[in-house]
Amino acid sequence: MERKKKIAIITGAAGGIGKEFTRIFAKETLDEIWVIGRNQKNLAWLKQEYGRKIIPVCADLTNKQDLLQIKSLLTSKVIVAYLVNNAGMACMAHSKDYSDDETSKTIMLNCKVPVMLINYCIPYMESGSKIINVTSAAAFQPVPYINLYASTKAFLHSYSRALHMELKPAGITVTAASPGWVDTAMLPDEINGRKVKFPGITSPQKVARQAVKDAKKGKDVSVCPLYVKCQHLNVKLLPHKLVMKIWMHSIKKYM
Repeated sequence: MERKKKIAIITGAAGGIGKEFTRIFAKETLDEIWVIGRNQKNLAWLKQEYGRKIIPVCADLTNKQDLLQIKSLLTSKVIVAYLVNNAGMACMAHSKDYSDDETSKTIMLNCKVPVMLINYCIPYMESGSKIINVTSAAAFQPVPYINLYASTKAFLHSYSRALHMELKPAGITVTAASPGWVDTAMLPDEINGRKVKFPGITSPQKVARQAVKDAKKGKDVSVCPLYVKCQHLNVKLLPHKLVMKIWMHSIKKYM
């Protein structure tokens, strides 16, 4: 009987946190790591850096046909050991200023795509398989001016924790990785000519490393760094109206 390939699947693998997940999994006993992203050059770099087990999949997951392409690659010859839903979209703006396309793609990529990929992968998982959904500290409370992003991450956070309970009897864990500001290309250097300061900013390396560590422990939530752990506690204790007022005061100079 032919041995099944043990694989990891990482979306948004072409940069930032996704690259760090790739680096971590390259050291594990996996047969293949499917790295999914839109930047073919960056995906090729991962292949060059980490070798033959890297399988680049160039895809725009907001495109239905590209999403179905991922489904078609899954066969009875693989076991999905890890699925990392890392791809996401974010923008800081007044809600009324989002275009129809921005709204649709943000909800698609941050909410629908992870759910669809999880459903595609579950039949190819076994006890010990792990799902990591990269959410955000923005999921912990309403956040004006990144309202759409924060709301989609709140959905993914809630979905992940509930799914963790559903899949627990099968030995499959789901971890919502919830970092604060992460030093990636997603963050702007300036807004309206003002240099932006991001409190508690952390590296993609720390986020990915903590997420994998917590997933292996079977945790349903991974919070990184310590600054965000404190923030998480605060938003549990303080009224959300007060939390939003504090947020609005901190960003007023940029708006």
